[in-house]
Amino acid sequence: MADFGKGIWGRGMHFDAEIVNGVCPTCSQNSVLISLYAHNYRCTTCGQDMEQKINGVITYIPITSANGGPTISLGHGSEKA
Repeated sequence: MADFGKGIWGRGMHFDAEIVNGVCPTCSQNSVLISLYAHNYRCTTCGQDMEQKINGVITYIPITSANGGPTISLGHGSEKA
């Protein structure tokens, strides 16, 4: 148990989760938005990924791929939503 967190996996993982309330632009519902990566959020109501834009007012813009469908990037590949 003394070696826990000291190996190759212990150093590289650091999560800085942020949970905020907001209005989802896709489902137009007041919902909880969760972020595990800076400025990228996921709606807990509909599951849409969005990017936070701050320009005097905080707004959330849906993230889409070039072909129009939402793409979820998880490091090793991508998965169509």
